[in-house]
Amino acid sequence: MLAIALAMMASLMVDVTCGSSGLPLSALWQALFQPEKVNAGIHVIVWDIRLPYALMALLVGMALGLAGAEMQTILNNPLATPFTLGVSSAAAFGAALAIVLGIGIPGIPAAWFIPANAFIFALLSALLLDGITRWTGVAASGVVLFGIALVFTFNALVAIMQFVADEDTLQGLVFWTMGSLVRASWEKLGVLAVVFIAVLFCALRSAWQLTALRLGEERAMSFGIHVRRLRLLSLLRISLLSALAVAFVGPIGFIGLVAPHIARILLGGRSPFLPSGQRADRRAGVIAGLYCGEK
Repeated sequence: MLAIALAMMASLMVDVTCGSSGLPLSALWQALFQPEKVNAGIHVIVWDIRLPYALMALLVGMALGLAGAEMQTILNNPLATPFTLGVSSAAAFGAALAIVLGIGIPGIPAAWFIPANAFIFALLSALLLDGITRWTGVAASGVVLFGIALVFTFNALVAIMQFVADEDTLQGLVFWTMGSLVRASWEKLGVLAVVFIAVLFCALRSAWQLTALRLGEERAMSFGIHVRRLRLLSLLRISLLSALAVAFVGPIGFIGLVAPHIARILLGGRSPFLPSGQRADRRAGVIAGLYCGEK
């Protein structure tokens, strides 16, 4: 864990210092701890551009890492990701409605119009999946099948939006669906941080139950665990984290798949690896932002 944390900090420092305009470590240190001694240009580069991007990459990586670890645990599927439920596709459709047709919540500030639409549709897809699973009482495999059905449904709706969009609007929609850290801001960082801390606290309280669930549903029920309620609460946590991440930076699906496997290799197949899953994924998020050259 210490090695992962150190690697994450190193990646974060490299991410902030690298860019089209070089920034030495001494200038970074002054900008962070003695901002009154740096010129306005360096202050803007660090505090308004690079630091929000890097911290958003870190937080999104943490959120998707935790969501991916929980998803693979409750579904007992090593290939499951937070977007298996169709959250990403639903968010993309919500963004498409806002970008192409201007449909959204009235009165929302322009900077939040598209993220709010994406977040609402992502949560609606999760609630729809929750209602279907409650109504049918299906097992974990059924949840995956319903999630995949939602993925194809919302992808088809996004394709329709792309078909009816004009050239400029289509370019904006395609750019949004590619994912980007350019949308990062301190306000969005605050929202994501508060939600992540709350979800992490709930996930850690359920860690032993998730560990028992990996042994099988019957074994978990013999321990007095309400398996269906545990799975549904986990799905809600996963959907909340995934919806916020997608709403703020767009679909970034690969991160939620990789880090849980890294955590298992380092710590074994116990669900207390959840915090390490988000540590590994926040490092992956920072590295991804670094190589994308967002700044």
